[in-house]
Amino acid sequence: MALGKFVRVTPPLGGAFGPYYTVGEVDDHDEIVPIIPRDQPFVPPTAVERELCSAVLDEDPWSYLCVVAATGVYHPVALVHAHSNPAKRQMVTSTLGDGRIATFVYTQDVLPRPHPYLVYEFVSLRALSQIIPDEVEVLAVNANTPCELYLEVTDEERERWQTAHERFGAPGFSGNRLVTRLSGGAEPTELLHGLACGAHLCFLNGEAWNNLDWHGLGYSGEVERLSEGWGVKVRQDWVNLQNRLLNCDVSTSDWDFVLGARTFLVSTEGPQVDPQRWRECVDATIRNNIAANVPGASAERGGSPEVDSYADFLCGLVGKIIRYEARFRADELLPPNGYVRTVAAWDLGRASKMARWGRGARYATQAEMYEALDLVGQEVRSRYSSWAEFSVAYILGRCLHFDDEAFGATYTDVLEAHRALLTEHSSPWLTVPFQTER
Repeated sequence: MALGKFVRVTPPLGGAFGPYYTVGEVDDHDEIVPIIPRDQPFVPPTAVERELCSAVLDEDPWSYLCVVAATGVYHPVALVHAHSNPAKRQMVTSTLGDGRIATFVYTQDVLPRPHPYLVYEFVSLRALSQIIPDEVEVLAVNANTPCELYLEVTDEERERWQTAHERFGAPGFSGNRLVTRLSGGAEPTELLHGLACGAHLCFLNGEAWNNLDWHGLGYSGEVERLSEGWGVKVRQDWVNLQNRLLNCDVSTSDWDFVLGARTFLVSTEGPQVDPQRWRECVDATIRNNIAANVPGASAERGGSPEVDSYADFLCGLVGKIIRYEARFRADELLPPNGYVRTVAAWDLGRASKMARWGRGARYATQAEMYEALDLVGQEVRSRYSSWAEFSVAYILGRCLHFDDEAFGATYTDVLEAHRALLTEHSSPWLTVPFQTER
């Protein structure tokens, strides 16, 4: 499967093409600042905004700063002025009605829909104290929302921000937690299922699973995430990778080949598959496949060192999968006789987040993100029967990719996520039906 047509890639403002690419001129988007109507009841999107509202009501600016220090904020930057180094950004400023110069920052979950030429960059409270231009007199936090606070920018105030950061600032985002937007999240549509398929990664990173207006780590952070973690440096890289993930063609083919051999044996010989019989099936099948498709290749052991090595690698996976599944049963991830049929969930779960990461980095249009999320949901429903089955398959893929049978944080973190996502009342896996009517 593949994504649909892509819109024309357009240079950013000023005509400078630079290292980044922008798309989505025709997408629905907000302007520089979010506007939350005052004539409607305000539901804080997450606990962060709820705590800020409480601090405002209590007239407690220090508590307000402590929350901001713990979470960091985002500030608008023209795309051509975006930079991974906060000191090299050109901050957007505005003149207030009384003539003072102000700059604006926001917490993550009140940010507006992504704009094609204006982006939001993440900054810590300490870094913010250092980069605000000298001419700025007012810092507006979450302006035009019920949890807004206006601070005069003075040397003394900057020192207070640094003190708050030193006491409460985190080195990064707080992960290993379930975050659900209570307002401003995706509406109940097919897209919710595709978003829910990325819940493992959202839990790991501490990001709202139902957020479609994706800013993530901030524009430069999203660009770096894709570049350093995935080798995605331009738009076409994202297009190619997104399609490969949707086709389960990034890291699961060998694993699914081995699992498919067991599924075949179960269908022909019964549910109790002897490990040695499984290995023999894997060895014979891969040798016959190579001999049938590679001219001059031999199916016999000793006929080709490369074939022998590959067959031994696949047979070795049998033992590794058996040991992981035994641990899964001990930890009640699998029922006593349960097993994993396919690890397609590993690529599909990441495809759900890749769609959003591509949007945050301005490699994807809104329509492309929606289409990818819809395809993720369709593929997951076609391969699995429940969120629990999907989750265990995702965990096995993650462990085969990263863990190497260490059963360390790679496993324990995702085990924690699995349990939380299947039990916490705000989890998408308890609120989004696995099977949906299209």
